[in-house]
Amino acid sequence: MKHGVARLALLAGGLAMLAACGGGGSDSAGTAPPTVTPTPTPTATCSLRERQDWAAATLKEWYLFPETLPSALSPAGYASVDSYIDALTQGARSQRRDRYFTYLTSIKAENAYYQSGSSAGFGLRFATDSGGTRLFVIESFENGPALAAGIDRGAEILEIGTSITNMRSVSSLFASGGADAVADAMGPDSAGTTRLLRIADANSTRTVSVTKRDFDLMPVSNRYGARVIDDGGRRVGYVNLRTFILSAEQPLRDAFAGFKAQGVTDIILDLRYNGGGLVSTAKLLGDLMGANRAPTDVFTRMTFRPEKSAENETYNFEPLAQSVAPTRIAFIGSGGTASASELVINAFIPFLGPQAGLIGANTYGKPVGQIAIDREACDDRLRVVAFATQNGAGNADYYDGLASSVKASCQAWDDISYPLGDPREASVRQALDFIAGRSCTPIGGAVATLSRKAVTSPVSAPRELLAPQRPNPAQREVPGLF
Repeated sequence: MKHGVARLALLAGGLAMLAACGGGGSDSAGTAPPTVTPTPTPTATCSLRERQDWAAATLKEWYLFPETLPSALSPAGYASVDSYIDALTQGARSQRRDRYFTYLTSIKAENAYYQSGSSAGFGLRFATDSGGTRLFVIESFENGPALAAGIDRGAEILEIGTSITNMRSVSSLFASGGADAVADAMGPDSAGTTRLLRIADANSTRTVSVTKRDFDLMPVSNRYGARVIDDGGRRVGYVNLRTFILSAEQPLRDAFAGFKAQGVTDIILDLRYNGGGLVSTAKLLGDLMGANRAPTDVFTRMTFRPEKSAENETYNFEPLAQSVAPTRIAFIGSGGTASASELVINAFIPFLGPQAGLIGANTYGKPVGQIAIDREACDDRLRVVAFATQNGAGNADYYDGLASSVKASCQAWDDISYPLGDPREASVRQALDFIAGRSCTPIGGAVATLSRKAVTSPVSAPRELLAPQRPNPAQREVPGLF
């Protein structure tokens, strides 16, 4: 998750991403994010050297792992601010404490995403096969142009091109440049970019023209995002949350109000692709599952480095009118489950114990969060890993994912031959079995892929979410998005 810190860094929910990535802002969930006062930025100009110096000074002041920063590193020879930041944080990265969690982004673009999920693209989420030769659609978003063109979960992308005469097979793109070549073939993240996609799905094999446009991502799908599943007479509430942004809050309230009205206390929370987002939205979700939590029960704690300890903050549960008291919660996760998603899962471990289970695969592993420091004149926002997070029992060490922290887990595959939320889909089926008390095979706890977040396939081989080298704000929180 992320936490807003500097001027204009606040959106509408604390951007402090405890265990992954996420947005920022004032808290509409009832608890304001910690207020952090940055060192004033002098009148900004935007030369490369000045921006690099500003980034280095900000890291020196706020970075959670100051001992890993080089004592002196000249920005000369680094062609961008990004490459210089990567060099400065290499020490912590080599220890797996900062896996490119510290980065430069656009104030304007990030604000647009965290407010409403706005970005430009096809509205598809892609994953590759384990061999890196095939590309699949694992999710298609309702407001995006691809779904309107008939492309949905389960489709395979066979060829990509800008015209019928220059189509290239996905396998040849992988062979020539790996996943980066496939990502590049999708074109720039700008409205008006058109690609021809040769696809195969259960209906046919065909070539479809799709043009990227601006769209607001629906964080809770109106097709399968919230429903009650009847499992042999047991009613189970299912919620699939794609990302923690402000526009998720009302659908979440509505979903849990419906569960409460129907007396539903068994919950499946599907976070299998959720890369994180706003702390405020994460807290709201926790509160909606905290009807029986006491005001002294800790949801999460944020801890800065010693000289910044005045910024430390503790969030307690605050039950809401729509809150339910879960009997069991099945959290569906994968290597794409990170940050705010991990924060919510971690928060319930001390209270539900073995009644809170991780279903699917191990999570990504990000028990740290970022603050936002802005250089407004340059549209620069530096996301700095500045604090660690922990649950009420003090668990803050899950860099290798949460599989070893949860008291119960069940291995399951991500079966893209069925829609999300379908009780026949492998992970949903296993979640229902966990809630019913049936036996399962525990998750092995293998570390998630570092360069791209791993997910699982309809068979036993792993997949990886497709990601560009430099993801935009939406792609950081919705891994695999194009």
